Amino acid sequence: MKCVNPKGFLYSAVKAAIRKPDRYDLAIIYSAAEANIAGTFTTNKIKAAPVQLDIRQTRHGRGQVIVVNSGNANACTGRRGMDDAVEITKQVAGYLHIDPSLVSICSTGVIGIPLPMQRIRKKIPQLVSHLGKSEVEDVARAMMTTDTFPKISGRKVKIGNKTGSITGICKGAGMICPSMATMLCFIMTDIEVERETLRISLREAVQQSFNRIVVDGDMSTNDTVLIMANGMLGNKKITDKGKSYRAFRDSLFGITEDLAKMIVRDGEGASKFIEIIVKGARTEREAQKAAYAVAKSYLVKTALHGNDANWGRIMAALGYSGSMIREEKTDIYFGTIKVVHAGTATGTDNKAAHYLKRKDISITIDLKIGKASSYVYTCDLTEEYVKINAAYRT
Repeated sequence: MKCVNPKGFLYSAVKAAIRKPDRYDLAIIYSAAEANIAGTFTTNKIKAAPVQLDIRQTRHGRGQVIVVNSGNANACTGRRGMDDAVEITKQVAGYLHIDPSLVSICSTGVIGIPLPMQRIRKKIPQLVSHLGKSEVEDVARAMMTTDTFPKISGRKVKIGNKTGSITGICKGAGMICPSMATMLCFIMTDIEVERETLRISLREAVQQSFNRIVVDGDMSTNDTVLIMANGMLGNKKITDKGKSYRAFRDSLFGITEDLAKMIVRDGEGASKFIEIIVKGARTEREAQKAAYAVAKSYLVKTALHGNDANWGRIMAALGYSGSMIREEKTDIYFGTIKVVHAGTATGTDNKAAHYLKRKDISITIDLKIGKASSYVYTCDLTEEYVKINAAYRT
């Protein structure tokens, strides 16, 4: 967990008893200066009220505050859900003396239950007055649901003769599936980045990280990634050309990949981190489809949990993935152990089963029909996952 502190950002977290008492569950991130803002959101057709509002709020590309709560998703709550989200943004904006259009709001937790607005209203004055008394880790904790640890990553970035900072926090452990992964993520930087460059950089970073992870194949109603760049470093504005852009982009990509891997490692009940690599595909898209099919397969995930080198389940997943597959060409490796050559067994299952006892596992699939490749990060599926989700609302 690496944290740096971008200039001009303040944090606050309070206990509002949104779902459970005596835990931090309401927080804000505040930039002392208006910032360029960009976001990516769930592709689920059912979108929570805060997601719908944020899509509108971020359209003009300027922001200053992010409000987040855990314990309640404010999804499938009808007109009341949108009214509550708008009210919170207006109240926070009023106490901060800024325009409500500069406030984004995110929620995570149980679907279908209205926010406990009486408790939230009472806490907003304290939330604002306590700005600067909390650390970014407090916000990361306040947004946790079934997470077992706060997820934070940061980088120092050399921009010309100045050194800027980027810090990202996220939450996510279950309902994780590409397009987007089911999570909330907030990224803050004091580097000045041109608005469209910021938007494109975030979109590409998400595609290479949060859209490459699978825990259970379920997509949420609340997925949101937001980035604010307030420019308080005082650097020459970064556009999509030059050395500074590459330094910023590489650091952003590193942070989102760090956070994406943390989500997979913290997958509900997970005991293993698994990298699925597909190479030799006709196109990158086909390589991705093949990798996703293997990563989402419950039969593959349960076999890996049991240290069973059941490569037949991988072959089956490849067959229904929709990608071009030729059985007689396909090789499969567990680590460096080739378990399948040209579509048939190599007799190394016992050796592979010993390899699967590790906490970090790599599976490579060579389709041998092209030059394209891709990857997905996933985890095993355990009995604990069932227990967590069977009792999620109790």
